[in-house]
Amino acid sequence: MKIGIVKGTVVSTQKDDSLIGCKLLVVSRLNADGSPIGEDEVAIDIFGAGIGEKVLLCAGSSARSLFDNPKTPVDLVVVGIIDSLET
Repeated sequence: MKIGIVKGTVVSTQKDDSLIGCKLLVVSRLNADGSPIGEDEVAIDIFGAGIGEKVLLCAGSSARSLFDNPKTPVDLVVVGIIDSLET
């Protein structure tokens, strides 16, 4: 898992049928000290995270395994909202 922060939302009226009803967020991955890593990415949110919240991210085939259809085109999923983080 990775740590990230929610920076915004994405609205997409045309998308793969398996993504209908999924909330899409713009997230930035973070180091443990809170500094950003790399470029912003789009993640599917299954927990209702909001802008500015730190989140747990799951990527790759592990992210896809959270969905009923194994062919769902998913590479990044918010799997938790972080309440606190100590390093």
